Amino acid sequence: MPGRKRPAVPAPPRAPAPAQAKPPVPAKLAKPVKPSPKPRAPLPPPRAAEEQPGLDSHWDRRMKAGRLDPDLTLDLHGHTLDTAYDRIMAGIDQARMMNARVVLVIAGRERPVDPADRMAKRGAIRAKLLDWLAASRHGSAITAVRRAHIRHGGEGALYLILKRRG
Repeated sequence: MPGRKRPAVPAPPRAPAPAQAKPPVPAKLAKPVKPSPKPRAPLPPPRAAEEQPGLDSHWDRRMKAGRLDPDLTLDLHGHTLDTAYDRIMAGIDQARMMNARVVLVIAGRERPVDPADRMAKRGAIRAKLLDWLAASRHGSAITAVRRAHIRHGGEGALYLILKRRG
């Protein structure tokens, strides 16, 4: 402010001088560092796409051989995004009420999606399906999502494996 003087800043206090510094320890008196007993084992390789957690090998063998019979089939062909979402949620509700374990969802083949696309082109339902399942109220009830066997639609369909109700 004009017309006022700044107060004087006191000087920082000086640190007292050390009375006596410890003498350095000679190298031969220092404790030796022990090497670790065993080198660490390398990390296991990352899991392949087919070895995703959630299912045992029994399920995988049945899926690969086409011996898995779906308890419920949901066909999403001809639906818009809104009606497909409602159908998949209602279908999983129905499957859980029936204590079904395997739901076959026919959604069509996955197609590359243009970022500028407003999801009006072919393949839009399939592109959104996994996001819908992960964010839905059923996300914790789904053990695994796998591509269907060729006799059930191959790349155009998915198996949803649901957890057992306890």
